[in-house]
Amino acid sequence: MKAYQRLQFDLLLGIAVERFVERITHRCGGYEAALARLRADPQGEGVWLDEFVQAFLRDFLLDNPAGACFVLQALERRRIAAPQPSTIGTMLEQMALRAFADLLAAKTVETLEMSSATMEES
Repeated sequence: MKAYQRLQFDLLLGIAVERFVERITHRCGGYEAALARLRADPQGEGVWLDEFVQAFLRDFLLDNPAGACFVLQALERRRIAAPQPSTIGTMLEQMALRAFADLLAAKTVETLEMSSATMEES
């Protein structure tokens, strides 16, 4: 991946983390509750990780095979489970969704932990 593409992906990920943190802290009633729910069930009430990622990728026009290739190229070293057999395009999109969602969850946990620690210090 070229440097400009890496920068674009990192900015995209930063936007996703910011929006997701804002969304789940609002829905769950604070940083600690959001962190607990995200860890317990990323697809559960108030979190809905995959639903958020699908909408986010759609909003940024990455919900297609070319967009999936962009995401997968940025995350080429990450491990994911094999998707359900389907067309190549659908499988690429499934892999991109899973890889991006997993990374988003990890980055969101980091952000929520830092925010929670900052709130405790105040």
